[in-house]
Amino acid sequence: MDLIQAHGVAMTEFDRRVREIAPDQWVLGTPCREWSVRDLVGHLVYEQLWAPELLAGCTVAQVGDRFDHDNLGGDPLVSWVVAAAAAREAWLEPDALTKSVSVSSGTLDAEEYCWQMTTDLAVHAWDLARSIGAEERIDPELASTVLAYVERNIEEWSESPLFDSPVPVAKDADDQTRLIGLLGRKP
Repeated sequence: MDLIQAHGVAMTEFDRRVREIAPDQWVLGTPCREWSVRDLVGHLVYEQLWAPELLAGCTVAQVGDRFDHDNLGGDPLVSWVVAAAAAREAWLEPDALTKSVSVSSGTLDAEEYCWQMTTDLAVHAWDLARSIGAEERIDPELASTVLAYVERNIEEWSESPLFDSPVPVAKDADDQTRLIGLLGRKP
C-alpha cells in the first residue's frame, strides 16, 4: 500500500468511527490520557485543518493561532467531515508529497508529515473504537503499512511525549496488535 492510499484508508477508518459516536459518548474517556472522545476528535480535526495550510506553503507563524480554539463547535461530525475533506484534497494534489512543510519543530518533508498524519489517523481510529465500543479492527494492510513505518522510527520517538512506552504483546501477535502495543496502548 503506498502512502497516499494508506492515508485515505486511515482517514476512512477514523471517519467510520466518528460517524458511530452516539450523542452521550462524546464525554467518554479514551486510551489517550486525559482525553475524552470529544477531545480526541478535536485533536484530529485540528490536525486536518493544518494540512491544507502547510501544504499550500504557509508557515506556522502565518497560520498563527487560527485553529487554537474549539474547532468542533455545536456539530462535531460536520466539523470533522469538512476538515477531513479539505485535508484529503490537499494530499491528493499531484506534487503534495514532494513539498517541504513548516511545522512547530522546523521544516519537514511532506512525505514524513503525511506518514505522521496517517499513523495518527490509524491509531486514533483504534482509540476511538475502543472508547465507544465500535469495531476495533482496522484494515489489515493499513495496520501492516503503518507498523512498518512505526518500527523504522520508534527508537527516535522513544524520548518523545507523543506515545506511552510500548506495551508487550505476544510474539505471534498480528500487525494491528503489534502496532497498538508499540505505541503504548493495551490491545
